[in-house]
Amino acid sequence: MSLLTTFPVPATGADTAALAVERPEINWPGYISWTIGMLVIVVLLYWLMRRAWRRRGDAQSDLPPLPTAPGTTSAALLTASGRYHGSTTAGQWLDRIIARGLGTRSRAELTLTDEGLAVDRPGAAPFFVPTGQLRAARLDKAIAGKVLTDGGMLIVTWEHGGRLLDSGFRFDQPADHPAWAEAIGAAASSATAPAPGDTPGSGDGAALPHHQEGAP
Repeated sequence: MSLLTTFPVPATGADTAALAVERPEINWPGYISWTIGMLVIVVLLYWLMRRAWRRRGDAQSDLPPLPTAPGTTSAALLTASGRYHGSTTAGQWLDRIIARGLGTRSRAELTLTDEGLAVDRPGAAPFFVPTGQLRAARLDKAIAGKVLTDGGMLIVTWEHGGRLLDSGFRFDQPADHPAWAEAIGAAASSATAPAPGDTPGSGDGAALPHHQEGAP
């Protein structure tokens, strides 16, 4: 029995060219131009955002400094920890307030006392809402561009410097939101209730419902 031995046939130049994989050349000038163009667009967008932020801050420069918590307060009625998601003009969840540090989102520790609502924010300026400036509280899902599930946010409505503001909080224990809304609502109603002997609508109008304030 004969054995047939086969040997590889050397590839010709034409065969080698057919098997070779063509590697596309990189268009370096075009690639660099595209990269520079993208960087310019990013920088321009960032500059426009900062300009809009500053203009918003200038438009809100008339907002007075926020009240500070009194040196001594009564015992805490409620306490909670969570996140502060921002403040807006009341009823306008996208009209963000950034003056006086209210535009900074952060962790927050809330304490409700007979004197008012204290908001301590690690890494950001704390603020205090006296009871007389509380107007209402409700459960909602969005504020200042932040959207959560229905009832996932506690919105506190309060007055400062002639403005009605909404401030949004998300507690670490969202199940506590209803109790806070009820307690703040009760405090606001008590603070704005007319004194004995006063007729409805007398005084400076602070006792009017939120949607009627400023009405003739």
